[in-house]
Amino acid sequence: MTRIVAKFGGTSVADIERIEAAADKVAREYKNGHNIAVVVSAMAGVTNQLVGYCGAISPMFDAREYDTVVSSGEQVTAGLMALALQKRGITSRSWLGWQVPIRTDDIHGKARILDIEANEFEKRFTEGEVPVLAGFQGITTKRNRISTLGRGGSDTTAVALAAAIRAERCDIYTDVDGVYTTDPRIVPRARKIHKISYEEMLELASSGAKVLQTRSVEMAFKRDVPVQVLSSFDDHIGSEFPGTLVTREEDIVEKEVVNGIAYSRDEAKITLLAVPDVPGIAARVFGPLSEASVNVDMIVQNVSADGQKTDLTFTVPRGDMIKALKALEKSGIGSDHIRTDDKVCKVSVVGIGMSSHAGVAQAMFKALSEKGINIQVISTSEIKISVLIGEEYTELAVRTLHDAYGLEKK
Repeated sequence: MTRIVAKFGGTSVADIERIEAAADKVAREYKNGHNIAVVVSAMAGVTNQLVGYCGAISPMFDAREYDTVVSSGEQVTAGLMALALQKRGITSRSWLGWQVPIRTDDIHGKARILDIEANEFEKRFTEGEVPVLAGFQGITTKRNRISTLGRGGSDTTAVALAAAIRAERCDIYTDVDGVYTTDPRIVPRARKIHKISYEEMLELASSGAKVLQTRSVEMAFKRDVPVQVLSSFDDHIGSEFPGTLVTREEDIVEKEVVNGIAYSRDEAKITLLAVPDVPGIAARVFGPLSEASVNVDMIVQNVSADGQKTDLTFTVPRGDMIKALKALEKSGIGSDHIRTDDKVCKVSVVGIGMSSHAGVAQAMFKALSEKGINIQVISTSEIKISVLIGEEYTELAVRTLHDAYGLEKK
């Protein structure tokens, strides 16, 4: 029998009515002869409420207890989904991360999955049961404490489970009907992409596209798990392209030079002025940031004319800027040599065809220049070009680049 993992996000299980609708979709797959496992997020708004409770008690809360609190939202949804499936005559039960178990490292709030023991799920499939797993949570290997996987972590749970049970695909039900060439709220003419490669989706997700969590795409790529993004509010019966399929590059016949425009307002720029241009300075700067679990993205270094001093500019998540500045104190660089700017935005163009086509970067720079948008930082990979610009130009830049590469609906 075909195996499928179906994951329902917060908006898809926001209330009892939507949980019932999600259960109908699961029941349809089950009655079509599939072995299906369900992964659920907390009901929309619940996790934010739980995070608020922790902050109200103490701004400097214990991350281990934080995980205990915020993971409870998924437990409620899992139980309700199991009840809804039982109501439809389907044998079902809920599972929490520690019951499977889903083993993680000890980085609370941003834990990474190390292993899933899926033997019990295999047994339940043979008995015709539909297991419902609470997403976003696991258990640490060293201290057996509840851990959480970070925002969007239920996506990662679903993909990891799909890999563990060797599922044919992982269906992610959300409030959008697929991956678009850019945010349709900014560009109404944005086009839904029917198939996209793991590589492109990973770059889009890491560049700000909110459809899938970056780590879930990374895991899907590594374990070769096809992921289908679907709307939980649509009836997909008979549809040739019900959503967007994230799959291997070789499974895509038509490869676009540029496939999407992503943006991220969650950026802060830090510049270190006139630091010594000597071997080891980068390690001295970025070592403490790594120890503080601050992710550094774009990096630019400028060497002075005399070769004695250098300016070092890099970006971090906006919410981690204060943490980054505290970590930099360990490097011995005085605060008078540090400049910050949290009113910036990263805009990226992504496409698997960029690796074999010249002129993509030139087209980007020319289009932004014609609109008077100044580029502060540039970074590139084989299939992505990212620029840092002033936050006030975000929407103009996205619309301009979408038009420049002809990504509108065909």
